[in-house]
Amino acid sequence: MDLQANTTQVHKHDADEEDDNVKQLQQCSSVYLLLQDCLVNSNRNWKACQKVQDLKACNERRQQNAKRNMDGGK
Repeated sequence: MDLQANTTQVHKHDADEEDDNVKQLQQCSSVYLLLQDCLVNSNRNWKACQKVQDLKACNERRQQNAKRNMDGGK
């Protein structure tokens, strides 16, 4: 298993044990936790953390899927 997949699995488990705010991110929770790790390791340098873009994209997909489901799957 590659490092990112392994880290994602570890963080998925972490999200299961984290607070409700992280759980509300659903499938984006592991990306959020990777972003948190990056921010800690880079002294909160947002420019150094490309995971912020991954989190934004994941959240946008999640919102689009939720809207589609509310619209009856159109």
